[in-house]
Amino acid sequence: MLPQLGKLDRATFDKIILSRLGKADKSVIVGPMHGVDAAVVELPDGNVMVIAEDPTFGMPVLMPHFGWAIVHICASDIAVLGVKPKYLTICLMFPPGIKEDVVEGVWKEVDEECKKLGISIIGGHTGMYPGMPYPLNGGCTVIGLGTRKQITPASNAKIGDRVIITKGPAIEATGILACQAEKKLTKKLGKGIVEKAKAYFFEMTVVKDALTAAPLAHAMHDATEGGLLNGVYEIAAASNTGVTLYEDRIVVPDEIGAICKYFNIDPLISISEGTLVLTATPQNSKKIIARLKKNGIKAWDVGEITKSKRLFVRKTGKKEKLEPVAVDPFWAAYFSTLEG
Repeated sequence: MLPQLGKLDRATFDKIILSRLGKADKSVIVGPMHGVDAAVVELPDGNVMVIAEDPTFGMPVLMPHFGWAIVHICASDIAVLGVKPKYLTICLMFPPGIKEDVVEGVWKEVDEECKKLGISIIGGHTGMYPGMPYPLNGGCTVIGLGTRKQITPASNAKIGDRVIITKGPAIEATGILACQAEKKLTKKLGKGIVEKAKAYFFEMTVVKDALTAAPLAHAMHDATEGGLLNGVYEIAAASNTGVTLYEDRIVVPDEIGAICKYFNIDPLISISEGTLVLTATPQNSKKIIARLKKNGIKAWDVGEITKSKRLFVRKTGKKEKLEPVAVDPFWAAYFSTLEG
């Protein structure tokens, strides 16, 4: 059965897509895999091109900063491969009757954020189409150029590596839900907590995190749908390794815990664009955490890459099998804020 919301699950991806990838080509170093953020292609000069593509659903809460979200979410998928994003193409689709200033506002923000990140916009498509309740990034493609030694795909974790995360879990879920349900949340939780939670909206990027950690990292991945636990699982699955993750090492900031508790969702499996998951040798892990903190990014060592078993150790000491997250609870919580 297909998921009703969000990305295809691993089993459906493997069944429908993985065996239908067109002509095989030896220049493809990293191709389509569930949980891998971008493709890597070897160029004739021996360098590599990293390519990622993402849609962005124009939910109402995103609209004041839709352009920001598009650029950072897509650029993050290049940065986690260890190279700087350089080029961008975009397909922006708007509903009929949209005001000109809305279209201009989105494009202005896309332009501004690309300039900040050093990205050139090299093509795309913009138009108005029926049947759409909100604007949609139908597909933003970002390209980066680098060397083969630079790349840090999710499939590159090594046995013995430490597992590091940045910022905490449920970054995207917290930022979006706090903005979307601000009035109700303020009455229940207070203005201070809600303002801190809303600030996570602009943490939905790992460009800075990834480019800071890249020189010393083996594998990197952005924890998106399915959240932190799914992101860690995807690294282990892509690398064909095991992993042991410890709940008591995962810091859940008070504001994130409060928002997730209000909506009755688990912060460890809720969408978390903005949380970088990476692996590195024990020695380099300490250096990476220090580098990240020097750049104002909180980071924690939360586990290790092992030979085969994939385990999640609860605070009680109970060991559970770490498995892919089938349904991200964020979506039901988000759509509940639109009711009435």
